[in-house]
Amino acid sequence: MKMKFIFLFLLILSANFSFSQSNFNGFISYVNSLSDSVQKSSVIDSFINHHKNIRIPLVEDSWAIFLYKGNINTVSVAGDFTGWAANQSFVKVPNTNFFYFKKTFENNARLDYKLVLNGSTWILDPYNPNRVSGGYGPNSELAMPEYIQPWEINYNPNIQHGNLITTSISSLYTSKTYQVYVLLPASYNLNLNKRYATVYFQDGSEYITLGSGVNVIDNLIAANKIEEVIGVFVKPTNRNDEYAGNLRTQYQRFFVNELVPRIDSLYRTIDSSSQRLVLGDSFGGNISALITFNYPEVFGLCGLHSAAFWPNDYEAYSLIMNSPKKNIRYASVWGTYESIYQNLRPFRDTLLSRGYDYHWSELPEGHSWGLWRANIDFLLEYFFPSSGTSVEQSSFVNEKSFEVFQNYPNPFNPSTRIRFSIPNNINENQLVTITLYDILGRELSTLLNEEKAPGYYEYLFNAESLSLTSGVYLYKLQAGEFISIKKMILTK
Repeated sequence: MKMKFIFLFLLILSANFSFSQSNFNGFISYVNSLSDSVQKSSVIDSFINHHKNIRIPLVEDSWAIFLYKGNINTVSVAGDFTGWAANQSFVKVPNTNFFYFKKTFENNARLDYKLVLNGSTWILDPYNPNRVSGGYGPNSELAMPEYIQPWEINYNPNIQHGNLITTSISSLYTSKTYQVYVLLPASYNLNLNKRYATVYFQDGSEYITLGSGVNVIDNLIAANKIEEVIGVFVKPTNRNDEYAGNLRTQYQRFFVNELVPRIDSLYRTIDSSSQRLVLGDSFGGNISALITFNYPEVFGLCGLHSAAFWPNDYEAYSLIMNSPKKNIRYASVWGTYESIYQNLRPFRDTLLSRGYDYHWSELPEGHSWGLWRANIDFLLEYFFPSSGTSVEQSSFVNEKSFEVFQNYPNPFNPSTRIRFSIPNNINENQLVTITLYDILGRELSTLLNEEKAPGYYEYLFNAESLSLTSGVYLYKLQAGEFISIKKMILTK
């Protein structure tokens, strides 16, 4: 009878679990009210087993609740949100071996973490199946409910795939030999007159294995989100020396005087700085910034994933901030849970004030491959948009039905693109309206109110024009009797 009552209690508790912060507290109060230790343990086991099928860490409103049960003395959590210090201790429920830890996060946050047992044993969260690979092995992933998982990192067997070629090149400048992976688009051998823009990746092998860079490029090309490009993934021999240390000058010369000429001689590239991008993560961002600053005639495009600018007394940072403007376009992504955001914000503001073409995104994430792999597309779609997305209208139209696509990027700050199509079987222009609402359904603004012919369209929305705060918003597109409502997330 007791177990039946416990089951009914858990069923009632779970039915409303996602709506109130009080539910988990109610569960803890109930456990504390039980006098029998066996009964306590049984209730806790049932609670954990139930929520393992839903999600752990639990989420109530903006709270994430981490759980652990085991015969140990202490449990801590270490991760992006603690600076990877094991200084956030779990609470132990009296007279049990059950521990929990609660912390608030942004609703679209995505962060890496591990559990630390007895102050020394680091483990993956045994109740959380979600993992993210990193430079030091896998971590558990906390993804809050409004975080959108990156579809483009997954292998798609139903599309054409590029050809990945492995080669090597020795440098006279560094006296090192570098492994290089070249990704040719699937159509490379079908049109022998076509030339391609090139994307050079620092930490090349990690951008392939941890960043899923090959999948990202293949998927973006197949989805008509970027032009076909050639990817060049360069593996360093000692990234600290070459990206930030005593070989950084020689490495830059290797890149522009040896590597680029070799790639241009072997493959049909576009020999133009405006069609040549170099990007990297952390120290890889530092060397990418140095390469573009010192050789803008070779690389006119610079992609920065959490660029770590502090080496050599902020050498790259100071050079770019304090020198005359150069013909370089930048795109940058960083997280608010990494300390370098304190440098990247003024870097962004200064470059924008000086008239640089600077595209950026700040997200509630940490210094990890979870952030970088999900934002390769952010860089590539900005620098190499497909012809179908770089103009207002194209022939990419579903012939029989209206379509409204999810805005991109999403989350966004400050601007995002809303794409839609009017089918070709419509014989007359349609009055198209796009209306913005807050999460409570209150109308904020009419973004678009125009007649449109059949075709594919893209509307650029800038939130700064409405002085919006961070949060979830809705946009409704209406054309005749067709109505579609989608959600967008603004982060500041």
